[in-house]
Amino acid sequence: MATPAFDRVSVLMNSEGSITEFDRLRFERDFYLGLLELNDREDPETFLEEAVGLIVRVLGAGQGYLEVSDPQGPQDGRSPRLTTAPSADGRTWWRAAGCSDEQVELIRSIVSRGIIAEALALGEVIHCPSAILDPRFRDRPSVQASKIETVLCVPIVRATPVGVLYLQGRPGGGSFCEREIDRAKTFARHLGPLIEGLFMRSRQRPADHVAPYRKRLSLNDIVGTSAALAAVLHEVELVAPLDVAVLITGETGTGKTQLARIIHDNGPRRGRPFVALNCSAFQDNLVESELFGSTSGAFTGATRRTGLVGSAQGGTLFLDEVGLLSPTAQGKLLTFLNTREYFPLGSTELHTADVRLIAATNSDLQEDVREKRFRADLLYRLQVLGIRIPSLAERPEDIAPLAVHLCDRAHRTHRLAHVVLSPGALRAIEAAQWGGNVRELASAIERAAIHVAASGSTIIEAKDIFRESASSSLPPQREPLTFQEETRRFQAGVIQRALEAADWNVTAAARELDLTRAHVHNLIKAFGLSRRRKST
Repeated sequence: MATPAFDRVSVLMNSEGSITEFDRLRFERDFYLGLLELNDREDPETFLEEAVGLIVRVLGAGQGYLEVSDPQGPQDGRSPRLTTAPSADGRTWWRAAGCSDEQVELIRSIVSRGIIAEALALGEVIHCPSAILDPRFRDRPSVQASKIETVLCVPIVRATPVGVLYLQGRPGGGSFCEREIDRAKTFARHLGPLIEGLFMRSRQRPADHVAPYRKRLSLNDIVGTSAALAAVLHEVELVAPLDVAVLITGETGTGKTQLARIIHDNGPRRGRPFVALNCSAFQDNLVESELFGSTSGAFTGATRRTGLVGSAQGGTLFLDEVGLLSPTAQGKLLTFLNTREYFPLGSTELHTADVRLIAATNSDLQEDVREKRFRADLLYRLQVLGIRIPSLAERPEDIAPLAVHLCDRAHRTHRLAHVVLSPGALRAIEAAQWGGNVRELASAIERAAIHVAASGSTIIEAKDIFRESASSSLPPQREPLTFQEETRRFQAGVIQRALEAADWNVTAAARELDLTRAHVHNLIKAFGLSRRRKST
């Protein structure tokens, strides 16, 4: 990156201490080069940092403060208003140079009153050789408190004020001369159009709602900029430091395990064990031994082993699909949450463990409680704080960058030749429905990357992502079916249509079919049903 022009600005004195004509011309050249380079800055923070640094160097000021506001103002049609900090909608920004934290706070505190307020109200430059002696400002508490001497305040005006430049103090003492005041005016005049261009470009870019959380949290592998994702990270920032149970809810494939890991990595137990158990992966009689361990002979084939609760000592235990725990396991888990004590299966020896519990489910535990499949008292203990992860359909602006990230991950994981998604593939991915959310998207892209890399190509097209859809468009070769197979297909069609009509709300579909929710879940698994994608 080129060195900012303000770093090249220098004033060379002759032996009498005055500026030579050659040096004055070079000075002016570097000043205008600095202004031209500002036009290339895309980030408001970088733009302001370099701009205020340039003018402080050019005028030899002790401290400088620059604040700008989007000329178009808020979306509600009100006039733009300068504030003391970046606004909530990201339309107002400020930067300071040569100031301590205390001096910045003081300058920001007088943005809406005093010298700066008067410059904005009048639309005129204010120059005070000594603010503490100026009858207009000497009685103001901020001026008295800091014993402010020379001040130069220049409004940046287009149709309305869009910014303010505030310069204070000279390292060698004295006030700003007429030529320096003219340069400050020139600076402000040229800065106006640059500010308009900067905010025009920023308005054309999608807002990154997640950026503030990336600065404050450790967010490995989190991709996206949506407000929906930012809302989740806001909850993470709240719950991570607290040693309380958390229940993560959301559709299958949304990344609940990843979110649990992020909570762990940003909490006081970071660096200690993070142990995960998928409760659906074990039979009821084995989940208890997985959780709490067992002794030899506790059941057929049992050996003495430490359970996951013991393995997570000092760290975090994550229980995925917690709604599938058996009633017995639920009771033991509740006892452990209440006392932090447990008995390994087949043992009379009491054990104690210090672990944080995070649980997750894609089912409606409130409905399970009503249908007596899940203990209400356990739900209350698990859901001290709850976080719901939105589906991909709820954050569509994240789908394309997520697809690019997953493509790159597949390339690195499998050491494939480098492949990229074509624009057409990205548009098709954005338009498709991903009922399995991130997991389904990742699987489709990984499969496509492997096939495309093996073919020697480097571009993934839409047909590579939706291979099954393409093949299903061919006329099927129908063979005679048995009565049982015809009946099975008919039942599968009835269940599929009910689920689609209920937007895949299993409880609602079960109610419409006059079946239990558990029976519908079993039929979904038996028939291999899944949410259908809309055609692209």
